[in-house]
Amino acid sequence: MRVLVVGSGGREHALAWKLARSPRLEALHAAPGNPGIARIGQCHPVHAEDPEGLLGLCRELAVDLVVVGPEAPLVAGLADTLRHAGVAVFGPGREAARIEGSKAFAKDVLEAAGVPTAARLADARPPCVVKADGLAAGKGVFVCRTQEELDRGLLAAAALGDEVVVEELLEGEEVSLFVLTDGHEALPLAPAQDFKRVGDGDTGPNTGGMGAYSPALGIGEHDLEELLDTVHRPVLAELARRRTPFAGLLYAGLMITDDGPRVLEFNCRFGDPETQAILPRLEGDLLEALAGVASGALETELAAGDSAAVTVVLAGGDYPESSDSGTPIDGVDEAESAGALVFHAGTARRGETLVTNGGRILNVTATGDELVSARVAAYEAVERISFAGMRFRRDIALAATEGHVRS
Repeated sequence: MRVLVVGSGGREHALAWKLARSPRLEALHAAPGNPGIARIGQCHPVHAEDPEGLLGLCRELAVDLVVVGPEAPLVAGLADTLRHAGVAVFGPGREAARIEGSKAFAKDVLEAAGVPTAARLADARPPCVVKADGLAAGKGVFVCRTQEELDRGLLAAAALGDEVVVEELLEGEEVSLFVLTDGHEALPLAPAQDFKRVGDGDTGPNTGGMGAYSPALGIGEHDLEELLDTVHRPVLAELARRRTPFAGLLYAGLMITDDGPRVLEFNCRFGDPETQAILPRLEGDLLEALAGVASGALETELAAGDSAAVTVVLAGGDYPESSDSGTPIDGVDEAESAGALVFHAGTARRGETLVTNGGRILNVTATGDELVSARVAAYEAVERISFAGMRFRRDIALAATEGHVRS
């Protein structure tokens, strides 16, 4: 198969890396891609939110399958444009993608489907959670335990230009659960946990994600089936009832509370950086599974192996307030030689030099027989990489390896 991966981040590099291992792959392309993807496929200077440009590229390259990585083009209707032109696409159409594009829409779906979630609040009073209704690259959620935090959160959410949704603040353990679905069948991938705050100990503002690990502790096979029956399957049925069937990856951000699981949010695509920790653990042919979703015939099994994986995000010094551009990066080859996977998230080439080009720059992933060894290997690889201002969290998966979960 000739595959086009749409996007340019670490998630897309991880997807391309896994797809490149499929015996069914004939050619791998990316638009626009990044320097990491360019080492395993051909990159094309077409923006992820240029549907006509992408359609022309599909025709030129005789693409058999398009895999859309980011949420923004899905919410804008890229999958619809391509499908109407006869191109097979992994990713939901515009109406189904509203499950991520609008927090209010997602709440309506959850309530109609009878899925447990955080309660909507009529009044904004601490403690609570303030969310911008639309897309915000993972930076539109504000946990407000004090009036001062609430005042700042309301202003920041309003500044994003969308309506504001206020919810109860749930306490517990967060889990990311990805499910591949053709609208009928639901295939869960390995559960993961990500770290959204920029600083150690879950301090500072929310980000797109500063690291992740898989498997998430305490989620067994029986738990996965129970979560599918409680969360994903009712939502898929409700979307189908609304004549907006969802085919792609339905990602539930869950809080495991003392009263059971509660949905924090839904996303309509692979998560970033959880994907970078999940895909290295998966056994089986990802390309076959994604093609099955696109054709409406999901039959492939994608079991997780016995290994564990830890991903550490290397970000620019001013992230998430601003991005970094043009700073030389050293040590990537050395980290890879040590056995780590280094996924490019915000990089560019300036001649022969790899430089920064974003907020989150690199995702360093290592696997091991258990979480402890994976974590040690990931941080050993991180120490081999350097660029001016580089920042990263030093506590990714730390609590899990010490035998307890984060509070």
